[in-house]
Amino acid sequence: MASRSAIARLINASQHSACPCHGAHHAAAHPGAMSQLRRYATPLNTVQKEYAFEVAASNLRFGDGVTREVGMDLANMKARKVGVFTDQNVAKLAPMKMALESLEAQANLPFEVMSLPVTEPTEESFNDAIAWARGHDFSHFLAVGGGSVIDTAKAANLFSVYKDAELLDFVNAPIGKGLPITEALRPLIAVPTTAGTGSETTGTTILDITSRSFKTGIANRALKPVLGVVDTQNTASCPTAVHISAGLDVLFHSLESYTAIPYTERMPRPSNPILRPAYQGSNPVADVFSLWALQTTVKYLPRVAKYPEDEEARRQMLLAASFAGIGFGNAGVHLCHGMSYPISGLNKKGPKYQHPGYLNPNPIIPHGISVAITGPAVFQFTAPSSPDRHRHVLAIFNDTTISDPSITRIPDSEIGAHLYDTIARFLDGLGVPRGLKALGYTAADIGKLAEGTLPQRRVLDLAPGIGDVVGEDGRMHIEKMLQSSLEY
Repeated sequence: MASRSAIARLINASQHSACPCHGAHHAAAHPGAMSQLRRYATPLNTVQKEYAFEVAASNLRFGDGVTREVGMDLANMKARKVGVFTDQNVAKLAPMKMALESLEAQANLPFEVMSLPVTEPTEESFNDAIAWARGHDFSHFLAVGGGSVIDTAKAANLFSVYKDAELLDFVNAPIGKGLPITEALRPLIAVPTTAGTGSETTGTTILDITSRSFKTGIANRALKPVLGVVDTQNTASCPTAVHISAGLDVLFHSLESYTAIPYTERMPRPSNPILRPAYQGSNPVADVFSLWALQTTVKYLPRVAKYPEDEEARRQMLLAASFAGIGFGNAGVHLCHGMSYPISGLNKKGPKYQHPGYLNPNPIIPHGISVAITGPAVFQFTAPSSPDRHRHVLAIFNDTTISDPSITRIPDSEIGAHLYDTIARFLDGLGVPRGLKALGYTAADIGKLAEGTLPQRRVLDLAPGIGDVVGEDGRMHIEKMLQSSLEY
């Protein structure tokens, strides 16, 4: 007997113009579904699909040495007092020194600096930053660092305006309340020092809920910086391991946003525009940025990994990070990111894997590694949802065009298998650990990893081929992908 969620997905798949194969797939998987469809032929409550998408991104400035302009920017904005965020490593490096010199060069521009621990954000570190920001009367914020620093500054900005709110008030539902942001936040300038998260362009901030052993976040356009200052000199001091992990985040931002469900398939349609989520599904504008970022990352990330001093490769990866940020910041990500949150979160209590090359005394699976580890299995699974898009992805990895006979002669049914092998080979060339087992996980951990994935509705609702992930069939697909990711 087919479940209601299976029937709902079958109806949805039959209406999906880009996915003719899925109707047959799900009907075969659930032979009772077709007979039950007649019983639900006249739905009592029709859930309307989305009919619009919005495009939002920070202003960007890109160039060599542009960090030295941030003091003038804040003076031009009539900043009264600036809250500056960095981390304890970046505080000693050239990007932060340049930013401080720029601030000090301005007359009557007071500022305070918070130097964060070198770790990915948790609810504890967010609350510390929020308390610090609330204790000062900042009119503007500046973040100099990687995605963790920029994300922390976004949260501090939000909760310094909402002084009585609690952290979970704005965290994505169902983990938090997912309340809308209706108040104007303070202007934030973001200066990235890694080519990865694209946080300088997006309204997303991610944290580790340690009590539940997974990550989640807040996603709202109101959080996006007013300006991202992308300085090509600022990644020169990154260790090779950071270049690779950050670059993998760019790769999967672009892959997932390009293959997310179309925005016209997202449900329900918001009752008010303010409720339209930042992550909307693939759309024509996001596609342009995601594809460019994907092509650029496939070309230049291996160069950065092999030759970290390659200035052109570093420059291109910084631009790709921002482009991918615009892409996924409007389209969203899906399965790789959804599963990455428990993969990295459970590590602290489980395998305690510590990635080589990271200046961090605590166990850490860097975000890019945790995202990439399920990549081969995920895109093998999603390929039937839109064979043409996945064929385009395969052509990019193979450095050819979608009209190349070597690509066109592959049957739609085999695109997923080809992508599995191609992505696995690409990751292997970057020295990525070969599956979850290499991180210390075993088959006995699959259930816990799936359990940590299921609440990530913000991203899983954009996953092609799953639909209602709350049902047992959604759990089955997730567990199967995790199983396939144990080793390759």
